[in-house]
Amino acid sequence: MMPRRAFLAAGAVALSLPRRAWAGASRIIFPSAIEQGELVVGHAPPGTEVTVDGSKTRISDTGAFVFGFAYDRIQPARVVAAFADGTHETLDVTPAARTYEVQRITGLPQKFVSPPPEDLQRIQREHASLTEARTRDSDGTGFVQTFEWPFPGIVSGVYGSQRIDNGTPMAPHLGVDIAAPEGTPIHAPADAVVSIADDYFLEGGFTLLDHGHGVSTCYLHQSKRMVKPGDKVARGDVIGLVGQTGRATGPHTHWGLNWFQLKLDPSLSTATPLPPRS
Repeated sequence: MMPRRAFLAAGAVALSLPRRAWAGASRIIFPSAIEQGELVVGHAPPGTEVTVDGSKTRISDTGAFVFGFAYDRIQPARVVAAFADGTHETLDVTPAARTYEVQRITGLPQKFVSPPPEDLQRIQREHASLTEARTRDSDGTGFVQTFEWPFPGIVSGVYGSQRIDNGTPMAPHLGVDIAAPEGTPIHAPADAVVSIADDYFLEGGFTLLDHGHGVSTCYLHQSKRMVKPGDKVARGDVIGLVGQTGRATGPHTHWGLNWFQLKLDPSLSTATPLPPRS
C-alpha cells in the first residue's frame, strides 16, 4: 500500500529552517511534512536538552522527543536545542493548514446529547480521572514506533470534523471513528502501559494506553476490555473488542491520540492512509 505521506501535496508544510538545514547541517531531525493535529516526533543527538515554546521536553536516551500541534494551530512552534558541546540551535516549525468537514449524527439517545444533572456529575468525575492520567510523563518510548491501525474497518468519522448531534452543535470530533462488527479485536498500535480500563458514561468501555513522553491513545465504546491498569502491551496485542457502548449509534471504536491534554489525529501517525470511508 502506498505510504500515507505520498498523499501529501508537495510543499504542503513549511519548516522555517535555515536553507542549510535541508542540506543536513541541522542536528535536529523532523518529518518532512507536518500538519495541524499531528504528533511530531523529532530526533536530536543524545544528551541534548530541548524546549518547545519555552517548555522543557523529555528526550529519550536515543535522542527522541515529541510534541503536537492543535487541530487549529497556525502559529509555528519554536524548538530550541542545547547540545552537549555547548552550542544551540533554534528552529521554527509551522504546520500545514487543513480543511475540516461537518458531520451530522442522528438517532443518539438524548441523554447522551444533553445529560441530566446526575449523569453530568458522573461525566465530570470520569473526565477528571482521564485528565489526571494524561498528565503522566513516563519514560516509555512506544511513541517512536510507526502506529498500526487498531483493526481493519470503515472510517465513519474523521478528526477535526464539526459534529452536529441530534441537531445540536457539539465540539469538534478530535479522533477517528472506525466501524466494524461487534466483537472485532482491537490491537495496541504501539508498545504501551495500560493507564485506564473502565466503563465510562459517554465513552462506554474505555481503555487508555500510555506510550511514553506524554503520548497516549484511547479506545471508546468497547464491548469488552481485555487488559487492566498497569499491564504492559506490545504493538499488536489485543486490548479489547469493538462494541457500541456509551454515546454510540452502532458498533465502532473511537480511536484518539493525545500529547498530554492536546488531542491529535492518530491517522497521521500511521504508515498507511485512511481506510475506506462510510
